[in-house]
Amino acid sequence: MSELTARDVMTPDPRSVTPETDLGTVARVLAAAEAGAVAVVDARGRPVGVVSEADLMCAWGGARHRARRTWLEWQRAKQRLRSAQDRRAGDVMTSPASTVDAATPVSRVARELEQRRLRWMFVVDDGVLAGVLSYRHVAGVPARPDDDIRHDIATDVFTRILWVEPDTVGIAVEHGVVTLLGQVESRSDAELAGRLARGVPGVAEVRNRLGYVWDDTPDGTRVKSGS
Repeated sequence: MSELTARDVMTPDPRSVTPETDLGTVARVLAAAEAGAVAVVDARGRPVGVVSEADLMCAWGGARHRARRTWLEWQRAKQRLRSAQDRRAGDVMTSPASTVDAATPVSRVARELEQRRLRWMFVVDDGVLAGVLSYRHVAGVPARPDDDIRHDIATDVFTRILWVEPDTVGIAVEHGVVTLLGQVESRSDAELAGRLARGVPGVAEVRNRLGYVWDDTPDGTRVKSGS
């Protein structure tokens, strides 16, 4: 069974602006956006940055604050407001935007959001903005059981491709995080095992601890691993 991807759970067609969009328009788009930020895209629809509520607040510089002020403070506040209204999204955006490819498995998206402490990410398809998602999009999606992931790695990676008996290596899986232990014949086999394991549905991360007998890479010294 294939794991759900970012495309399956995202909110499609998110609102966006261009680098030339004035901040007044950005504020209105942001108010209607699902996320607490809006993507800034180029002419081809590719995200080049992001404007968040915090970015706008910094741009306004407190000019809309209604607390009691002296006449001089009000004049300065109005000047900051006029200055902010002349600015564009490209002037205040944070770049690059946090993005994830539409084909990324949900388990990896969830891990990315958690590790980077992000509230949301924009989804791109072939580099073009396609959607937006937050942790609520992925939190309720059941992850693949660790036993299923381990079985697929043992069968599809080691037995069918590398011709290695799974019982001769260690395959530990915990919450989608895979740790490969033990020793294989060559360095290229060890590296290939790690790359293939990352492609197994449900895998969030691979910690490749495999050793090898011979270094068969072009610049290898062909010495035994660990000696």
